[in-house]
Amino acid sequence: MQRFLLINPRSGGQRPSAEEIVRAARGRGVETHLLQDGDDPAGLARASGAAVLGVAGGDGSLAPVAAVALETGAAFVCIPAGTRNHFARDIGLDRGDPLGALAAFDEDAAERRIDAGKAGDRIFLNNISFGVYASLVHRRERHRRRGEALARIRALLKTARHRHRVHARVNGEELVARALLIGNNRYAIDRFTLGVRERLDAGELHLLAAAGLLPHTWVDRVAARFTIELASAHVQAAIDGEPVLLETPLELESLSRALRVRLPGTLSSDRQIATTGGGVMHDNPRATETEQEQAQEGRQQEEEAMRGMEHHDPDTQRERTRDDDDNGE
Repeated sequence: MQRFLLINPRSGGQRPSAEEIVRAARGRGVETHLLQDGDDPAGLARASGAAVLGVAGGDGSLAPVAAVALETGAAFVCIPAGTRNHFARDIGLDRGDPLGALAAFDEDAAERRIDAGKAGDRIFLNNISFGVYASLVHRRERHRRRGEALARIRALLKTARHRHRVHARVNGEELVARALLIGNNRYAIDRFTLGVRERLDAGELHLLAAAGLLPHTWVDRVAARFTIELASAHVQAAIDGEPVLLETPLELESLSRALRVRLPGTLSSDRQIATTGGGVMHDNPRATETEQEQAQEGRQQEEEAMRGMEHHDPDTQRERTRDDDDNGE
């Protein structure tokens, strides 16, 4: 059985290093490729012809290869080597043990079927977002490309100055929000465990819309499909934290139990519980002290960014910053 692993050396964390992951994977007989600037991960995965395709990286590295796995029928392996590794957490992996996750390539690995989200012709494993969060991701990426330090903070400050909102029609219903997120399955909304999903095989998308940058209440909808209509022909979005530009109107759907995911066969029972349908459901652990500290630090930064900003009327500000709004900057 041919097995192929792509390693993103630019993903956050890198403990162990990309080179250590390469050596450990090759020691298991897995073919590896260390991604370079200009590489096409999907193209490399497709050309490999492998029956098992894996990615070592963060959340933003996963979807292109998962899309090829869906296309070819290959099984998919996630090696958590990024900063947050939300998808790895939600399938029950130990995010602190990337080398241990390589056991998913072994013959005794467990296989489960989970859902994938589809937005137009793109796949997402975690979520797709529009509005202020997507704008933040796009700004951060531009700062990074220019080599600017503190890219996230610079992007946050610029985003916070603009009070524009997303005006959309979702499944025929008018919706106005600063932040709009559609998740692959239902997210728990909690102050310290944002993004936790108790299952990934329910065949549903979870829409959340919030009025502010630091929302306290959300519009909450669940459906197998959503149609999002906007006034503009294109919209800035973030797919699993990566910036993209999408055509509208946008059709989103849940691909129910379409993705074959391999997990280490030794994954402890307290982190993985097989459902009767053969999918994955697990008791997500509460956030660690480190994760809580990171969340608190991020909130403090965002709150500081919001203090002292001009609070223009949203529609007036939207008109004044039309070239910089979320519907196609």
